[in-house]
Amino acid sequence: MRQFVGRAGLIARITAEWEAVRADGEGRLITVRGRRRVGKTWLVEEFIERATPPHLFFAASAQTEERELGLFARELASSSLPSHRLGEGAEFSTWQAALVTAASETDQVRPSVIVLDEFPYLLGETEQSRKAALGAVQTAWDRTLSKHPVLLILVGSDLAMMEQITSHGRPLYQRTSREIFVPPLDPAAAAALSGLSGGDALDSYLVTGGFPKVVRAKMGRSLRDFLEDQLADDGSPLIATGRQVLDGEFAPNTQARAILSVIGEGFRRRTDIASEIGVEAHNLQGPLNTLVGKKRVVESRRPLSTGASRDARYEIVDPYLRFFMRFVDRYRGEIERGRGRVVAKAILADWPTYRGKAIEALIREAVDEILPDSRFGSAVAVGGFWTTDHQIEIDLVGADRREPPAKRIDFIGSIKWRENKPLGFADLNGLTQKGASIRGVGSATKTVGVTRSGVDARAAAAFDVILEPDEILAAWTQR
Repeated sequence: MRQFVGRAGLIARITAEWEAVRADGEGRLITVRGRRRVGKTWLVEEFIERATPPHLFFAASAQTEERELGLFARELASSSLPSHRLGEGAEFSTWQAALVTAASETDQVRPSVIVLDEFPYLLGETEQSRKAALGAVQTAWDRTLSKHPVLLILVGSDLAMMEQITSHGRPLYQRTSREIFVPPLDPAAAAALSGLSGGDALDSYLVTGGFPKVVRAKMGRSLRDFLEDQLADDGSPLIATGRQVLDGEFAPNTQARAILSVIGEGFRRRTDIASEIGVEAHNLQGPLNTLVGKKRVVESRRPLSTGASRDARYEIVDPYLRFFMRFVDRYRGEIERGRGRVVAKAILADWPTYRGKAIEALIREAVDEILPDSRFGSAVAVGGFWTTDHQIEIDLVGADRREPPAKRIDFIGSIKWRENKPLGFADLNGLTQKGASIRGVGSATKTVGVTRSGVDARAAAAFDVILEPDEILAAWTQR
């Protein structure tokens, strides 16, 4: 029996829409978007299993419109919709006709649910085909579905396309009653699914990123066992998930894909990225804007202090994709040649260094979940600080805003994610000495220590705040 964890808020939102249909007898249209293999279909199926409405679940597969309509008719015939018998031998010529037929004979007592999974596949690849398909759905909605007790759910993995179909000037503009974004499982939910806790759960999250199939594949296995198993099969969840995410959002030879690979290898400054790719830095503005703004797979960060800064650093947002680009994509040639065991050894050798740096983004996210909290002063956002020459780096900087210049710095923090050595007083000294060079840091600035392996008594008494794995993991349960 599958274990469904987390997503309580998302399930509640879909259920609320269905209940609204039952209350007023009129149709509702919602969109559900998220990256591939993140659990969108799982979420909608869970809602259907709990609410048990009459439903039709149709998964598009990027075939011709005629073929897709034929498959839809078959799904209708085998569905639990009141109109299911109308699908037997039906030959729909348009999506308007297909949806209108499916929505007929609905019952307000138990409203029907129609799900179109991977909806962007139904739109074709040209602007003309998209307009035609969306126009057919709009007409079906305006003339029929909106007036019947039916919940229409459009699900899609192409984030940009799913946002675009409901934007101004598009056929479905202002037709949706709710737009739902499905992120990966958060660390607490991933821990519940895997059965891990504390530091082990957070370490595992740096590899799985909360993608359900990858989380289930790893479960309680050691990193060595997991890598040797997954890297031996290029269809495994670890490999297939990343490949599908990339293929779904980036053409193989685009500059954006190349930039993502370079960032994954550890190049974070625009000049370094440009040099690695072999282009002028000013030519990266468009692709970087795509990665940061449109695709949202990369974030641009600047050192946080009360001083202004233009020293941007680029980092991959998603922990799983960060791991995938650093190791799996980088060694894909070796993996394809059946040398997964060799790749696993290379990853394990680099793992302590990688983990120590990768955990920083996750800790910042956890502190963001905790704030505001009086232990951290008046801070409402957290970032980091570094100098251009990287002689000084501070893992955590809490302030009144996320982007520099801040008006106030409330705390600075050090993350020591060591396997066996506890946080010590020397770590505090290093933090305060480096922190003194940050504009806005003074005697009233609080100090925060983050540790994987405990803290010695002297440091525990000296730091203002100590965060250990269990409290970090619990941050996501406070939502």
